Amino acid sequence: MAVRQIWINGEEKLDQFEFIVPCHFGLESVMKKEITDLGYPVVKVEDGRVTFSGDAGAISRANVFLRTTERVLLKAGSFRAETFDELFDGTKAIPWEQYFPKDAKFWVAKASSIRSRLFSPSDIQSIMKKAMVERMKGAYGLTWFPEDGASFPLRVFLNKDEVTVGIDTTGESLHKRGYRTLTSKAPITETLAAALLMLTPWKRDRILVDPFCGSGTFPIEAAMMAANMAPGMNREFLSENWPHLIPKRCWYDAVNEANDCLDLSVETDIQGYDIDGEIIRAARANAQAAGVDHLIHFQRRPVAELSHPKKYGFLITNPPYGERLEDKKDLPALYRTLGERYAQLDDWSMYLITSYENAQQDIGRKADKNRKIYNGMMKTYFYQYQGAKPPKRAKQEGQAKR
Repeated sequence: MAVRQIWINGEEKLDQFEFIVPCHFGLESVMKKEITDLGYPVVKVEDGRVTFSGDAGAISRANVFLRTTERVLLKAGSFRAETFDELFDGTKAIPWEQYFPKDAKFWVAKASSIRSRLFSPSDIQSIMKKAMVERMKGAYGLTWFPEDGASFPLRVFLNKDEVTVGIDTTGESLHKRGYRTLTSKAPITETLAAALLMLTPWKRDRILVDPFCGSGTFPIEAAMMAANMAPGMNREFLSENWPHLIPKRCWYDAVNEANDCLDLSVETDIQGYDIDGEIIRAARANAQAAGVDHLIHFQRRPVAELSHPKKYGFLITNPPYGERLEDKKDLPALYRTLGERYAQLDDWSMYLITSYENAQQDIGRKADKNRKIYNGMMKTYFYQYQGAKPPKRAKQEGQAKR
């Protein structure tokens, strides 16, 4: 099922849709849980993306609330194509007039191909554009389209000759929360940081320290979660300009829901350290822009001085890999120091993402769990060192404070 049609005031309208949400390879389970928690049925889980179904309101709610996807695509159709003729015919068969008004600006913004006979992105983009125009000519009885209205960029995936076509409802990527104006040299994206936090047992009544916080992404994303702050509540989306598909009230309802969930009075113990004082100032500015600066303590501090008097905390961090920040010769000592300081913390857990192959060896302990995750095209590992759980009484006291 891609769409379902109903009739309103004599006009055919789309009532139900399917959506595709891309995610980092290895984090599909986190994405699936997010969608399920929003109340939408998951249709399909594939490498690097999840498909779910919902009504027009799902477009606004998914864009406003989802933390771990880069964008929300409205699935327009899928078909098999081994030749360019089949690609043209399959594209033309999609009822584009149900999505695009006469003045729509529409194009294939990105085409990717894996293990398919058709592999040239530029050729795929060109042929699909021609097919869409031909379909629109027949539907609207026009020979020329001004394309000066709302934008409808398409994302196309070819996998083993199966073509999946999605219309981008988001616009600027969802990792652009709007708060990170200042960055370190190799920042982790907001969506990846959120997904990794969700992979851990950390909750808002537990201590969290990032000893390599950089521009503050992990602490800020954690603080937003603690405050139940929807990541997209303060930004704009491309599909806000599609009232024929998504009524304006859907956006108002999503933002009102986000405001109702917000709890900025929550008490937290979230800390971010970095050896660079300038980048700590940037982290503070970013936290302020996000509206969570009162929930985080940032401090200039080297990892060699890492300590905390309390038990049952979490280290969640993205230490230097060597590829972009440090010479590899500096990494063994850095990871040894991290391992030594972690060993001095009482019943803490540690979670770190890195591509450094000798991380476990230099930390001095094998991780309890290890998960392979692709950060863009870079293969990384999410090492999980699990500490003791707090006694039940401590848990209950923490919940009573919330």
